[in-house]
Amino acid sequence: MTLSRITLIGAGNLGYHLGRRLHAVGIEIGQIFSRQAVKAQQLAEAIGGEAITRLEQVKPGADLYILAISDDAIAPVASQLQKQLPAKSAVVHTSGATPSTALAPYFPQHGIFYPLQTFSREREADFSNIPICIYSPNKELEARLTALGRQISQSVHRIDDEQRAVLHVAAVFVNNFTNHLFHIGQEILQEEQLPFELLLPLIRETGNKIEGHSPKAMQTGPARRGDQKTITRHLAYLKKFPNFEEVYKVLTKSIRKIY
Repeated sequence: MTLSRITLIGAGNLGYHLGRRLHAVGIEIGQIFSRQAVKAQQLAEAIGGEAITRLEQVKPGADLYILAISDDAIAPVASQLQKQLPAKSAVVHTSGATPSTALAPYFPQHGIFYPLQTFSREREADFSNIPICIYSPNKELEARLTALGRQISQSVHRIDDEQRAVLHVAAVFVNNFTNHLFHIGQEILQEEQLPFELLLPLIRETGNKIEGHSPKAMQTGPARRGDQKTITRHLAYLKKFPNFEEVYKVLTKSIRKIY
């Protein structure tokens, strides 16, 4: 049985892009829930379906209910849905950090449909190579989720709860922390009235290099070289940015330990 009728719970950054992608490959999105009426309506107008703002409006009968919501909301929302949906309903969430067992007390047919990517509403998302991480203790549902994943991406992987938790930690390092470092670089340049655009070729090359090489092998910079004079000069400058100085020290120490 294919998953051709889906109810989407959540119309934030992920829900917005996931809903559009599912619609683009011919999946019917019957209902779109968001507590923010504008978000639900905007997505409904783009892909069809009924925009709703109360969980009590969620109808039974969908092949799959996708919870694209914050981690803290998963259990409360599932608890509410349990009161109005048949026990046999298939319900999944899209979190990288929350285990599938968060849904287990409410729906026997539960699982994970986790696109491993950072999403921003104003940027188009190319799902073709986004890893879709699939898991369910119910093998039949897992097979259906895998088939659904393959409809929207060429990269579909069975990742269990423990593996996905570790994957999420790694993702925080390479995305969230890296983006924070971009912010630090931007702040430093703004202090000296220099354009952030000066760093963009360097940022692109850093990403390009690890396409075919180990990040460890590609490491460069004063900490990798053991250039203490440069490190000392950098730290002297960063006295004006105490928070950034601490980040510099921690990362420098980590790099020097490795090499």
